[in-house]
Amino acid sequence: MELRQLRYFVAVAEREHISDAAVALDVAQSAVSRQIANLEKELGTPLFERVGRNVRLTAIGKIFFEHSVHALKAIDVAVKQVEDFLDPTQGVIKVGFPTSLASYVMPSVISAFKREYPDIEFHLRQGSYRFLIDAVKNRELNLAFLGPLPKGEPDIASTVLFSEQICALVAANHPLAKRESINLMELHEDPFVLFPTGYVLRKLATDGCKQAGFIPNITSVGEDLDALKGLVAAGIGVTLLPESSIYDSSARLTVKVPISAPILQRSVGIIAPTNRELAPSELVFLQFVENFFSHLSQFR
Repeated sequence: MELRQLRYFVAVAEREHISDAAVALDVAQSAVSRQIANLEKELGTPLFERVGRNVRLTAIGKIFFEHSVHALKAIDVAVKQVEDFLDPTQGVIKVGFPTSLASYVMPSVISAFKREYPDIEFHLRQGSYRFLIDAVKNRELNLAFLGPLPKGEPDIASTVLFSEQICALVAANHPLAKRESINLMELHEDPFVLFPTGYVLRKLATDGCKQAGFIPNITSVGEDLDALKGLVAAGIGVTLLPESSIYDSSARLTVKVPISAPILQRSVGIIAPTNRELAPSELVFLQFVENFFSHLSQFR
């Protein structure tokens, strides 16, 4: 059974006239009649009965017609999806990112990309560090932004996009709020508000404090970046966050203070799977992201 036979059959069934179907299909009437005859021979039953100069579906022909219409629609959808997959300006990209990149980095890069490729859609998903790595591996996500980038992960390729400073975030009325920079040791008596144990940003903060020579007094934890900013704004404590995550300065109720010593940084990049071939649209986005950050001085 050929796809052409199904298309000819449906065209005749819809018009109940072989010559009209031939005109619509832009083929000879004899070609349509021949393919219908071949189809009926293969199925072992007539699909049409003649009514004057017209044709009409038999009872079994009506059943076959319903399934043929559904089959052709499914095939057309499948062909369209393949075409979209192969077209670098079409398609849907599933991208993951951590909460620390949600407020500034992701909106910046996605909006810039959409200006050049408006027909590519995104399914964006925020997740934890481990979730994002596993989701890229098992194809729940196509690509993911991460900071810092993972090391020693099989089936993952990492590309560094930029490095950024880890800064202190303090309440606007904090004694150190007006300083141009501070030594992290100056916060050793302050209560800290951090992410829960297991979060990468918590480890960055605690490692930084240990590097400065003290263990932070963690009095509150929050799983959400805005929650941490709110706790800082309320004077509950101070925190350490990547610079890109605190551009908004939490409605001016908090102040970002650079840390002069020790120098704390994190690398931010994008990860892609190595156990499958990337779609053309994914490759276009990956290349765009690399170029985007290489040309932005604020991310150098």
